[in-house]
Amino acid sequence: MKFKPANKIQDLQYFGEFGGVNPSISDSSTYTFLSAKTMFDTFEGNADGCYLYSRHSTPSNLYLGEALAEMEGTETANVTASGMGAITPVLLQLCAAGDHIVSSRTIYGGTYAFLKNFTPKLNIATTFVDITKLDVVEAAITKTTKILYCESVSNPLLEVADIKGLAALAKKYGLKLIVDNTFSPLSITPGELGADIIIHSLTKFINGSSDTVGGVVCASQEFIDDLRNVNDGACMLLGSTLDSLRASSVLKNLRTLHIRMKQHSKNAMYLAEKFESEGLKTVYPGLVSHPSHELFTTMMNEEYGYGGMLTIDVGSLAKANELMELMQHKNLGYLAVSLGFYKTLFSAPGTSTSSEIPEEEQQQMGLTDGLIRFSIGLDNDIERTFDMMKSCMKEVGVL
Repeated sequence: MKFKPANKIQDLQYFGEFGGVNPSISDSSTYTFLSAKTMFDTFEGNADGCYLYSRHSTPSNLYLGEALAEMEGTETANVTASGMGAITPVLLQLCAAGDHIVSSRTIYGGTYAFLKNFTPKLNIATTFVDITKLDVVEAAITKTTKILYCESVSNPLLEVADIKGLAALAKKYGLKLIVDNTFSPLSITPGELGADIIIHSLTKFINGSSDTVGGVVCASQEFIDDLRNVNDGACMLLGSTLDSLRASSVLKNLRTLHIRMKQHSKNAMYLAEKFESEGLKTVYPGLVSHPSHELFTTMMNEEYGYGGMLTIDVGSLAKANELMELMQHKNLGYLAVSLGFYKTLFSAPGTSTSSEIPEEEQQQMGLTDGLIRFSIGLDNDIERTFDMMKSCMKEVGVL
C-alpha cells in the first residue's frame, strides 16, 4: 500500500493527564526522581519514559517528534528551537575537520551562509553545485565527502531535486543524503525516495500560523540518539531546544496540515496558470513549463498538489518593490519573509532571504533582482485574489 503521510498523523492518539483530547503540556524545566539510581540511569540514557531536564527532552517535544517522524516515515525525530537549529547540528554531527559537503547551490540563505562562511572555520569545506544535474553532483564528490545536501524544492528558485537519483549516488559513495523538505511537507516524502535525514523548519507550513519558530530532524533512531548524546551530541550540546508550550502548539496545528496544503497548492496552481497566461515569467512545479515538472510529478503524493510556493519575475527590484507595496496596501497579503501563513506572503529574495548569497553567485544561479517569491495563502475566493493582483500589476506597469 502506498505510504499515506497524513494517515500516519491521523492514527496517533494521545490523552492528556486528566483525559484531555490534547496531551498535557510538560511545563517544567526539570524533573524529580524517587531514587538517585533512576536519575543516573536517565542521564546515561538507560531509563525509558523518564525525564531529567528539558534541554534533553520533554514529553511535549517527544509527542511532536513522534508525529513528525510518522509523517516522514522515519524511525523517530528530534524537534529543535528553529529550522537552523535543526540543520546546523546535523551537519556538525556528521562532519569533522577535513571533511567535505556537496550542496545544492540554491538553498535557504541561512544554510548557505553557514556552509559558505561558518563551517570553513572548522575546516569543513562545501562545493555548491546545480543539484538538478546528477553528473555534476557526482563529479563534485571527493574522498573526504560525507554529505549530499539539498532542498526537495529549493529556496527561492523552486528547483526540484531528483531525490531517488541523489539517494543512489549517496549509497554508491557511502554518503548521507540530507533533504530539507520545508517547502513541500506531505507533497513529497523524501524518506520514501531514499533520503537518510529529513529536515523541516516547523516555522513555515507545518505550523502555519507564523507565531512560532521551530525545526525538526527526522531520521533513524541511531542517528537521533547520536544527536541527543550527552557527551558528543550536537543537538544536546548546542542546546537548540524547542519550548514545550511551542511544541504543543505546533502539534495541534499539524493535525490540519493536510487540509491546508491542499488549499495552498490549489490556490498556487490557479495563480501560476493565470500569471503565465498573462505573459509573466512564472515558475511553479505544477506548470508543464517547469523544467522538473515531470520529475516532481513522479515523486509527489498527488492529493497534496505541487505546493504553495511560486515566483514571478517583474524585471527590476524597483518594480518588484512597487508591486509588493501596492499588493500589501490592497490587503492581498504581506510584504514579509517566511512562508506557510494563511495570508499570502511575498518578498524579493535577492535582497532578503537570499541576501547572504553574493550578487555574482545570485546571477550565476539565475536569482534576478526582479524576482518575487510568493507563499500563496488559503484564500477561499482565489479568482477574486487574481483579479485584484492583476489590477495591481497593471497599475505599476508590470502588465
